[in-house]
Amino acid sequence: MEDRAAAGSASDGGDAAGNRGEAESSAAAANASREGGAAADRGDAEGSAGGEGSAAAGSQAAESGAVADSQGATARSEGSSGAEGEADGASELSEAEAELAAQRGLRERIERRKAEKKGAVESGTKLSGAAADLLAAVRAVESGEKPGGSVFSEAESAPRRVAPEPVRRPGPVTSSAAAPVPAEAVDAVRAVLGEGSAPEALAPQVAAALGEGADGQLREDPWQLLRVAGVRPEQADGFARALLGAECGPGDERRGRAVTVWLLEQAALVGHTALEAPALSTALAQRAVPDPDAAVQSAIAEGDALVFQDALAEPGAPVAPSAPRQSGDEAEEGEESEQERPVRVLVGLERYALAEESLADGLARVVNSLPKEDGSADAWESAATGSAAELIRAVAGHGLVLHTGGEASRAEPAALVAAASAMGLRVCAATHSVDGRQRFAALLARAEQREPEAEPQETVATVAGLLSGAEGPGRDADGLLRTDLLVVLDAPQLDVESAAMLAESLPDGARFVLSGDPGVLWSVGPGRVFADLLAARVCPQVASRTPDPGPIGELVSGIGVGELNQVEAPGKEVVIVPVRDAGEAVHRTVQLVADSVPRAFGIPAEQAQVITPGHGGAAGTRVLNAALKERLNPGPGRFGGFDPGDRIAYTPAPGRTAPGHVVKADAEGLHLECAGTPVVVPKERVEQSVRHGWALTAHQAVGRRWPAAIVVLPGDAAQTLTRPWIYTAFSRAERHLSVVHGVEQALPRAVTDIPAKPRTTRLPTLLKAQVPTAG
Repeated sequence: MEDRAAAGSASDGGDAAGNRGEAESSAAAANASREGGAAADRGDAEGSAGGEGSAAAGSQAAESGAVADSQGATARSEGSSGAEGEADGASELSEAEAELAAQRGLRERIERRKAEKKGAVESGTKLSGAAADLLAAVRAVESGEKPGGSVFSEAESAPRRVAPEPVRRPGPVTSSAAAPVPAEAVDAVRAVLGEGSAPEALAPQVAAALGEGADGQLREDPWQLLRVAGVRPEQADGFARALLGAECGPGDERRGRAVTVWLLEQAALVGHTALEAPALSTALAQRAVPDPDAAVQSAIAEGDALVFQDALAEPGAPVAPSAPRQSGDEAEEGEESEQERPVRVLVGLERYALAEESLADGLARVVNSLPKEDGSADAWESAATGSAAELIRAVAGHGLVLHTGGEASRAEPAALVAAASAMGLRVCAATHSVDGRQRFAALLARAEQREPEAEPQETVATVAGLLSGAEGPGRDADGLLRTDLLVVLDAPQLDVESAAMLAESLPDGARFVLSGDPGVLWSVGPGRVFADLLAARVCPQVASRTPDPGPIGELVSGIGVGELNQVEAPGKEVVIVPVRDAGEAVHRTVQLVADSVPRAFGIPAEQAQVITPGHGGAAGTRVLNAALKERLNPGPGRFGGFDPGDRIAYTPAPGRTAPGHVVKADAEGLHLECAGTPVVVPKERVEQSVRHGWALTAHQAVGRRWPAAIVVLPGDAAQTLTRPWIYTAFSRAERHLSVVHGVEQALPRAVTDIPAKPRTTRLPTLLKAQVPTAG
């Protein structure tokens, strides 16, 4: 069961990909060749050392000029187990449903804002070539020549309304991420798929993706099949040929539009919120679209994509062409155009582009709505003591504050929360995982000089639980969080949609603190919110001076600045285990978990976590989990490949994974326990959402720590390694770190030379237009 891809995905990339990593670049993307395996350290497309099961990689856009795509499946249900998050709390709705409802509420607010936009985009009037063609398409939409409404106009802030808080009711959480599709709709779609020789097993996914009248949409435009996760353009082409016959061709406008949207979706899977127009055009040409610019214009005109012009401020940026100097009024006009700032033209999906705009609006409101004087200056100043003094003073005078540091620095936000609570403020702290929530609750109890509680109080929540309403202080009649100060830990894991929902949910006058370690992997979903905020410099930034202790802390600190140092480890806190091949890596890993670590350090096997670069390959999570199950909990796998006592990784929704273990199975489904919360997974969803969990990927492990971590680096993973991946994996250990090392010089080379892969986003530009620079 561990080896089965999600239904409807393309065939696995296969172990034959070897050292190329999971995401193999498209042949025409020569200068993007280093992106092979880009999915390895991003989101639910986390790379497989053997090239298996990847979500297709998007372009680096600003540099590569092309979009790389995966040779494996793009199904989020498969890849999302490389993602991170938690299934926690209990509610009448499942948490996945509640979070989806919150997202729908955000999108409704964005739609209202979009409907109120007015005014045309004036910059970029001197563009030429493809950029000018795109701008012409925008003008056509704005003038009413083609449908599209006012989607490209300037936005004004609309009244904010948030979805009401879901009703809470204790009880087991049942996995159900979406409403069921009527059986007759699925049957109708199944008939169309059969006519086109497509796998009929795709019918439920197609019906859910296309909604009402899915069968008719599919007959009219067979390339709509690309809206289903895992389907690739060549597969949709075959389906279209079977349905349309001689009418089908690569230049079909419907094909160009669908491939444009598909490429933007693949870019989103690896973190981009938009792509530069030249990069998108190059990628379309690689997909045999004869007129890429026309395909992009068609997608824009139909409202499937949006186009943006962002001013460039970088030194040495290319200047937009300007008109020759004229006399009189024309001369003044020409002088203005010469002074016009250069722009870049970006194309993106409406969902992420508008979420970025909503986030920028929300953050600007947070910055500007804080009262200049609220009478608490003396109280804040008296609380500003110890290592948290600088952070407390920054929060006293600013609505938005960024805080950076490693694991030990989390004591500073804990001191901030304790001080604000003592002042009578309503405070909430949110972490990325249940484990992080429990650890922060213990730090807060220490800061408040009280005994830790068995269950964290409502002051501390997970981000997912806070957004769904299952945790935290709840919402007022307007749907806003009942808090005066929101502190978000693990901020690098915030994607643009989650961050936008948090910012939209804050009442006027509330303070917002984002705290995290900038060295770890970025979010699973699109965007790089924390990094963009750090780069934009629109608010105070407080860097912690509290180092992580011990040999592991010293090792990880060096990696963060690009140095792989030898550290003194008198207590064997760090052990390197060299191996010659993947088979030996698997053998030594099992030996470490089952025998060596428990015997030498007294750490039981269930408290030791294996971390490896990907799911596939000769030493990926599938192979390692099979070997560890055979040693630690052998059994026939009677319940869909699982037995009671198996360690698992449960993914209730794309982008969130919760470690736990199997309790039992019955007619209701597979019963799990995840961080003390009972979860029931219906039988039909087990394959999609449950994996064995003795071995995880780094994205699954981020936000958590274990007494012992065994990081496996097989030889076929050498080209997938990056500094953030190594930093994240090594820093998951509290007391002991074993490195099963089979990549030779690729490890130090990754630490020194391979930083995080770039993501194309608009947030810094949007913020600089709305928030004064903090300096």
